[in-house]
Amino acid sequence: MSNFNYKKVLVIGATSGIGQALAERFIKEGIQVVVTGRREDRLKAFTEQNSGAYEVFDITKLQDIPKFVERLTEEHHDIDAVLLNSGIQRGFNFTRPDTIDLNVITDELTVNYLSYIHLTTALLPFLLKKESSALIYVSSVLAMVPLARCPNYCATKAALHQFVLSLRNQLNGTSVKVLEILPPAVQTELHDETNQPDMKGAGKIGMPLDEFVEETWKDLTAGNEANEFPIGFGKMVYEAIEPPRKAIMEKFPQTPADI
Repeated sequence: MSNFNYKKVLVIGATSGIGQALAERFIKEGIQVVVTGRREDRLKAFTEQNSGAYEVFDITKLQDIPKFVERLTEEHHDIDAVLLNSGIQRGFNFTRPDTIDLNVITDELTVNYLSYIHLTTALLPFLLKKESSALIYVSSVLAMVPLARCPNYCATKAALHQFVLSLRNQLNGTSVKVLEILPPAVQTELHDETNQPDMKGAGKIGMPLDEFVEETWKDLTAGNEANEFPIGFGKMVYEAIEPPRKAIMEKFPQTPADI
């Protein structure tokens, strides 16, 4: 029996790459979607070619997130799962500190981490009222092992991963399930020359997007109690690192009452 029984998914970051591809897969499986992103032309094209509804929103506008979520959940009160997927990746060479644009550092932190915290905080009152719901976070294998050329990206994904671990612990026993997808490098716009000017042809690096989606969907619907889904070679990294880390975490006090 599938453990992915959600009927309507809000997809944050659906104008390209993993978010768009998973939204398409949801629709293929008979799941309704509401797709969001900054680029209305792409969102409109997506809904015309597939189905579903769209909402234009820039997640970097953190102060607007509460009103956005309030409006969206009033209009789409039957949403029972949220896929949080937005992300950007930039390379930085700290041997040349004069080349480091701290504004880009801040943008990466906002998109990859802070927006997730703000969205989670705004969405939880709505989701906790549901009989069953899910928050599905897309992090990265680089949350576990960093790639030195993109140190800030790795740090944001590591922060997100630790947040998800803690959030899952806190929400244990509630109606909200906390899931995490940990992709390897995937062939998307994240790695193309527009976003990675220091890496020629990087868009062809990694797992083909269709293979990633197929494996992810297979794991999400496997019918077991898994809540973390490393994909591709990420499985090898995950098995080497995460079980020992979790064993240690279980020995830590998890609430003030445990101290």
